[in-house]
Amino acid sequence: MKIGELSRATGTPVESIRYYERVGLMPKPSRTSANYRAYAHDHLLRLAFIRRCRSLGMSLDEIRVLLHHQDQPALDCSPVNALLDEHMGHVTQRIEELQSLQVQLVALRARCDAAPSAVGCGIMDALNKTPVSANGAGGDCAGIGDDVHARPKGQTM
Repeated sequence: MKIGELSRATGTPVESIRYYERVGLMPKPSRTSANYRAYAHDHLLRLAFIRRCRSLGMSLDEIRVLLHHQDQPALDCSPVNALLDEHMGHVTQRIEELQSLQVQLVALRARCDAAPSAVGCGIMDALNKTPVSANGAGGDCAGIGDDVHARPKGQTM
């Protein structure tokens, strides 16, 4: 199948498929005489696996480990268990961060009840008064402005 067909079959944008090939998650497909990529059923299965992992919030490095074990099924699966345990810890941490963010947003929203203009808006006032630390994180303004969007160490956007 061509890349467009693979894209439609898996719900994956064409650029993502090309990216997964560039970073080594997807094997390079063969080429037709017209130099089109020609994907096999194995490509479809691998891409579906990658998509399932991404839907669980896994990083490309985590997926790479899982694919390594999938490609070598005789390997001990304890690293897979450890990877999933660690990933669940990251998810738990992120849930806590999001709950903290929710509390801050609720507190911020409570500062304004339909002011006629931004001049009298308690939300705008609080955001303008929130101190910013050297690392760019907001300080404490009634629980508003903590940097809850920070990534775990070692992770980039």
